[in-house]
Amino acid sequence: MSNKATLSLEGKNFEFNIATGSENEKCFDISSLRSETGYITMDPGFGNRGYPIEELAEKASFVEVSYLILYGELPDEIQLQNFSAGLKEHAPLHTNLEHHFSGFPKSAPPMAILSAMLNLVSCFHPEVLEVTSAGGEFDKTATLLLSKVRTIAAFAYRMAAGKPINHPNPRLGYCGNFLHMMFSDPYQEYLVSPVVEKALNLFLILHADHEQNCSTSTVRVVGSSRANLFSSVAAGVCALWGPLHGGANAAVIAMLEDIRTSGHKPEYYIEKAKDKNDPFRLMGFGHRVYKNFDPRSLILKKQVHTLLNELHINDNLLDLALELEEATLKDDYFISRNLYPNVDFYSGILLRAIGIPLYMYTVMFSIGRMPGWIANWKELLDHKQRISRPRQIYTGKTKRHYISLMER
Repeated sequence: MSNKATLSLEGKNFEFNIATGSENEKCFDISSLRSETGYITMDPGFGNRGYPIEELAEKASFVEVSYLILYGELPDEIQLQNFSAGLKEHAPLHTNLEHHFSGFPKSAPPMAILSAMLNLVSCFHPEVLEVTSAGGEFDKTATLLLSKVRTIAAFAYRMAAGKPINHPNPRLGYCGNFLHMMFSDPYQEYLVSPVVEKALNLFLILHADHEQNCSTSTVRVVGSSRANLFSSVAAGVCALWGPLHGGANAAVIAMLEDIRTSGHKPEYYIEKAKDKNDPFRLMGFGHRVYKNFDPRSLILKKQVHTLLNELHINDNLLDLALELEEATLKDDYFISRNLYPNVDFYSGILLRAIGIPLYMYTVMFSIGRMPGWIANWKELLDHKQRISRPRQIYTGKTKRHYISLMER
């Protein structure tokens, strides 16, 4: 196989080196492309550029990362202040919107409430339906959506728990405000723990964007019709709701519950997972994209252990998860197949430690993924891309004639 790639342009051929990355990814070395051909490349979605996630997780806030994803650069001090001020300004919901929550049955899935309420919010802010270009209109719409999604999520939780809603507190930051709206009670205000706030901030950063997955592709397809941002991300919420997409971290906790109630040791289920004739699967292990450790899982693993230690949490289910993790990391079967605990394994444990109930896990995913969805919608707007229309071939019956009911 040649280690050169040939590019034909205007009747001339140009050769470029082929390089192989540490994870066996192939790439073209285009460092001399412009000087040799006069052409440059276009990557409007920044799919091949970015900041190391380890640095963002350690040093950045979710608000900073949201700005980065939306605008392509980390904000300076003034930009961050203005962006944060917009998030605080738009946190409250219109009073009439609050009454709509009581119209949902107590058993209503929070993802259904979130999707419906996102569309409803746009009705109270008609200006967001007319955004046709990136600029002031988009800026307001993006901050309004990023802010209100956490308020809607917190209100949905309070209604499901049969508790009165908590209004936003402008003195708190993005994550602290969400925790207040979730957990404060009339008789006792929730005191935001720095370690819990950091853990939530990290969870949101690590879920902020991740390739052209099912929900992001859904937002792009809906947005390509020039549907407004709110209806586009509401469609993304519905896609994420599917158990094959956003429900993985909840499936981890459900699996751990089953293991705990069974009375069997973790080793029993590890052997079941290794048996190709047994349908049992260990949830939260391996990843379709990453052929080694998911870098997000390594970051989250460290934070989970810190959170559990600092909060002095005594939870048999969390102990079981850590025992299962330790056993698989020593097993040659899992090591040889790169079946390491992934981000979903640790995120479920982290959310449980914070106090987020299982039925809210996918909603939490939605809050974190919102910047990525918005940025993908904005990209369509910026480049005026035409409507999505996937091509298919038809394999059904060919032309037929109508047959009367008596002759069928």
